[in-house]
Amino acid sequence: MMATSAAQQALCSAPLSQMGGQVASRSRHLQTPVASGSSCSSFVGNALACQRRIKAPRRHLKAGARADLQTMVSDMSRAAPKGLFPPEPPKYTGPKLKVAIVGAGLAGMSTAVELLDQGHEVDLYESRPFIGGKVASFKDKDGNHIEMGLHVFFGCYNNLFRLMRKVGATDNLLLKEHTHQFINKGGNLGELDFRFITGAPFHGLKAFFTTNQLSTMDKVQNAIALATSPVVRALVDPEGAMRDIRNLDKVSFSDWFISHGGSRASITRMWDPIAYALGFIDCDNISARCMLTIFQFFATKTEASVLRMLAGSPQTGLHDPLIKYIEDKGGRFHVRWGCREVQYEEAADGSVRVTGLHMTKANQSEIVKADAYVAACDVPGIKRLLPTAWRRWPLFDNIYHLEGVPVITVQLRYNGWVTELQDQAKINQLARAEGLDNLLYSADADFSCFADLALTSPQDYYKPGEGSLLQCVLTPADPYMALPNEEIVAKVNEQVFNLFPSARNLSMTWHSVVKIGQSLYREAPGMDVFRPDQRTPIDNFFLAGSYTKQDYIDSMEGATLSGRQAAAKILESGADLAALREQLQQSLASSPAKDLATV
Repeated sequence: MMATSAAQQALCSAPLSQMGGQVASRSRHLQTPVASGSSCSSFVGNALACQRRIKAPRRHLKAGARADLQTMVSDMSRAAPKGLFPPEPPKYTGPKLKVAIVGAGLAGMSTAVELLDQGHEVDLYESRPFIGGKVASFKDKDGNHIEMGLHVFFGCYNNLFRLMRKVGATDNLLLKEHTHQFINKGGNLGELDFRFITGAPFHGLKAFFTTNQLSTMDKVQNAIALATSPVVRALVDPEGAMRDIRNLDKVSFSDWFISHGGSRASITRMWDPIAYALGFIDCDNISARCMLTIFQFFATKTEASVLRMLAGSPQTGLHDPLIKYIEDKGGRFHVRWGCREVQYEEAADGSVRVTGLHMTKANQSEIVKADAYVAACDVPGIKRLLPTAWRRWPLFDNIYHLEGVPVITVQLRYNGWVTELQDQAKINQLARAEGLDNLLYSADADFSCFADLALTSPQDYYKPGEGSLLQCVLTPADPYMALPNEEIVAKVNEQVFNLFPSARNLSMTWHSVVKIGQSLYREAPGMDVFRPDQRTPIDNFFLAGSYTKQDYIDSMEGATLSGRQAAAKILESGADLAALREQLQQSLASSPAKDLATV
């Protein structure tokens, strides 16, 4: 019996317009009155910005330096929960497979690399004109690099670093100071400074006991809460601690934290900005599992909280090397090809297998045939792709309990250096880059995390004769989604000056706005149970994506790990998939094909 998806007109990997997303990029000048500068200590790096040297940091690491991944990276294969960094797969000796992957984000490309390394044939289909999924970037008509979000690479991202080593992209990362910086109203700086003479867990204790982001009483209450958390067990029993953390998925982080002695002020001033940065929702709405998972890594691994950022845009620093590697291995990308329909048949014994994907590009239409099919989509994409009839299986039906979080990424270019807090003359000059070279958090703005890309990622974002390029991530973006872009920009610009009053004499010279209706899946309490495995009840149909079952949160690392897991399950099924191929070919031979075109 032949059947088709009910979502025949939907695309798995939809353009931004179909995700509720919009992109606006234009030049604009806002004149603002001069305000007296504020004087605060600042940490800045020594990154090269188009051959212009930036002021050196106060101490310790050379932040901003291009660094290999031999140092300042945690080993997540030791003294860590199993499965976070799988061992290298054994050499595959089964039959060669043809695999079709829908979605060319990190999960899809991670899957492709694993399969190509084992000698298989892989095609990736992406409905957008660019690849990368939630980590995508592209150039506008004026050559500006537009991003979908702000992307940082923590020291515990072993799977992503492994992938970058494979494709030769590790030189595209810039190391930042091992301190997490908070920008408060009026230009006041707070920080979690992990730099210490010794490592975990003492570096973390030092960071939390010495932070100036919290009052003394809040720090005491914070210590009580964390001392009674599974994070302590992780020091001696990481696997048991991970089980304890998974069991806390049903409660919010706020409920857990306050019930263990933590204060509401700690949540407001420190943990909410971090929760927004991690999952785009606050501590009242994010699962305790999500937050404590990250705390476990940061507490037990010295380098887990170290972060790097790309030297340039995601396209040039990450995706271009991935594309080259995949194509050099024989993989093929098909952009602007959307999946309109999953074709499948149900056998007499009730088993179901996919027989093809109906793919379209403009006026072209083809049926893609493969031995294995991988849906490497985000949450809204997989919901559009799945045939309605498949909801009779709990694994697929559970996906419909998940939803994405809206997010807006705003880029603002200025005619000076916004995050320079010490010297008004340095703010106004354009001869050299000045300011804070790091990821920045704030409890006093609607963008809880942001960075000056002209400093953090100068290769593509520093422009001679121009100043800061702030990239601000609005979370939660719900109140902003219906607003016109000009109003969003004006609101964000004013909040920037509330954080950096010393920059009020600067003018904004350019901006862009990217709206995404559903980005990361909402890691609310009780949602973890609904995340699907990469293996599905359909023998030749697999899932990949950071929302699928894996112990990292929805992140670049989670996407990469999900791709490794999906590929491993395909390889485990190699003989069965080859046998199914023979059965389908025999079935096709006995009944004439109805497809007009097959690839």
